[in-house]
Amino acid sequence: MPLLGYDTFTAFENAVNKAIRACTSLGIPLHDVINPIDRDIDGVRERDYKLSRFGCYLVAVNGDVAKPQVAAAQTYFVALAEAFREHIQQAENVERVLIRSDISERENSSKGVVYKAGVENFAYFQNAGYRGMYNMDIWRLREIKGVPDNRSPLDFMGKQEMAANLFRLTETEAKIKNEGVQGQTRLEAAATKVGKAVRDTMMRLSASRPELLRPAADIKQVQSGLKRTRNEFGKIDNRKGLPQKSDKK
Repeated sequence: MPLLGYDTFTAFENAVNKAIRACTSLGIPLHDVINPIDRDIDGVRERDYKLSRFGCYLVAVNGDVAKPQVAAAQTYFVALAEAFREHIQQAENVERVLIRSDISERENSSKGVVYKAGVENFAYFQNAGYRGMYNMDIWRLREIKGVPDNRSPLDFMGKQEMAANLFRLTETEAKIKNEGVQGQTRLEAAATKVGKAVRDTMMRLSASRPELLRPAADIKQVQSGLKRTRNEFGKIDNRKGLPQKSDKK
C-alpha cells in the first residue's frame, strides 16, 4: 500500500477489488493471485492481501495514475515484461476487460427485462440501440470498424466507446422498467431514443462521433495476453524459488 502511495487501506482496496474483478472475468483462480488473509497489525487483527507478482501487476494497473508511485510500478512491470518478450497489457486494456465483463452482465439482465416486456425479436431490439447511437445498423457498423460477422462490435471498442455502450444499455433497461414499456415496437423505440441521447451527449461533451472512434485490439487477444503474462510472471517467481500453483491437475 505505501509503495504505491496510498495513505488509507480503503483507497488502496479499491485497486485491489478491481484486480479481483479482472481475475474473475479471466477465469483465473483468485487464491493463486490475490489471497485475502487476516494478520496482526499493531496488535489488532486486520484484513490484508497476499499478492503474487501478477496480482501486484493487476493492482498497479488499476491504481490511481495520478500517484507517481503507481506510474513507477507500471513502468517496472512493462520493463519486466520486455524481459520475456511478452506484450504486457496497458492499464486501459485491463479496464476494457472489466468494462466488457460489466457489459456481459448488463446484456444478460436486459434480456430478462425485454423478454418480460414482450420483445419478439431480440436482434431487432439490439439493433435499434446501435442505430440510435451510431446512426446506422449493426451490420454497417461492423463493416466500418472491421468487425467479423460472428463477433460483437463491443469486443473491438476502446475504453471510451465501450463505457458509453455500457451506459446506453444501463439507461435503456432503466427506461423500460421505469416507464413500463411493452411490446416490440415500443421497446425498439426506447432503445433507439436512449442510443441517440448517448450519441448527442458524446458529441456535446467531447465532440466524439462514436462511429469514428478508432477500433481497439480484440478483447479476446487482450484476455489471452493477460493470461500469458500471468504465466510468465509465475515462471519468474519459480526461478526465484517461490512456489507457484498450477491450474493443471
